Amino acid sequence: MVINKKIWINGILLLLVAGIHLFSRNPARVESAYSNTLYPWIGRILRVLWGWSPVSIGDIVYGLVVVWLIYRIVYFRKTIRCWRSAGIPLWKGIAGKVFRGMAVVYILFNLLWGLNYNRLGLKHQVGISRAEYTEKDLLVVNELLLQEVNRCKAALDSPYTYPRRSELFKRAVAVYDAAADEHPFLSYRHISLKPSLWGWIGNYSGFTGYYNPFTGEGQTNTLVPPFLQPFIACHEMAHQIGYAREDEANFAAFLAVHHSSDMLFRYSGYLDLFLYANRNLFEVNEDSALMFRKRLIPAVQADLMEWKRFAEAHRNPIAPWISWLYGKYLEQNQQPSGMRSYDQVTAYLISYYKKYGKL
Repeated sequence: MVINKKIWINGILLLLVAGIHLFSRNPARVESAYSNTLYPWIGRILRVLWGWSPVSIGDIVYGLVVVWLIYRIVYFRKTIRCWRSAGIPLWKGIAGKVFRGMAVVYILFNLLWGLNYNRLGLKHQVGISRAEYTEKDLLVVNELLLQEVNRCKAALDSPYTYPRRSELFKRAVAVYDAAADEHPFLSYRHISLKPSLWGWIGNYSGFTGYYNPFTGEGQTNTLVPPFLQPFIACHEMAHQIGYAREDEANFAAFLAVHHSSDMLFRYSGYLDLFLYANRNLFEVNEDSALMFRKRLIPAVQADLMEWKRFAEAHRNPIAPWISWLYGKYLEQNQQPSGMRSYDQVTAYLISYYKKYGKL
């Protein structure tokens, strides 16, 4: 009786997994039926449910899941005895549990957010492409971003007093509100931004922020240098409103800061984007890329040195493996370039500049 029940459960889960997979193969269908229809309600409901808490509920849940998994591993022998008494082979018991666990996670992940990986996305909404670009394109974009980075940094008071976390997150919402006047698809309602409870792990594993698709919360690692945090918050907000791909989340965050008059957010965003574009240029013309870096004003150079010291203080042999694993996750979610997906925002910037004549 128990075996028959599990067969039925496995069958239902398999059908749901197959159905979601087939649905996701049509980006236009995902865009219209999910990303622009169902998901906005899902995202808002999740943010309303958990946005009230100043502490990340999702981080607490992740911690409890880790504790539960350790408990299950420690007491796995008891489970084996139960299978033997029921006449279930060990391999079949393990395979069944793994399948059911992974299937439930896959279904919830995709229904709550993950299908956004398969949408037409931001380039479709803005009317641009992610076409191939030339070295000349990179030189132009590096120059424009460099000028804006220097201008924004010079406009900030020296020394600059960075806002508290709660104020930072409120200002991030205001940044998106300004962008939504021109791009309604960037509308953000019901704030649910939290400082990461696991930021100290992020310092050593390389993550600066992340989105929890099960609770709808955007987490920012508030232990990293403060000039990075505004754009990190904007990036996670882009995930919250349905842009799952990393290059699109970066581009959505660019659109937000681009339309804002908040110099801190503009500086944080344009600095991050300059470093992406400069890294792309370095791959084809090292001398030009280094020359642009040298033209950053001393105050920006000081920030980059602070970031370098922070990274060196937390360097460890495990971080590259974590980056590799996350890269594989990205590859499995419509981002074949893996960790390089973040850098591909440069192609969007170039396309945007060619269409609108500004950055």
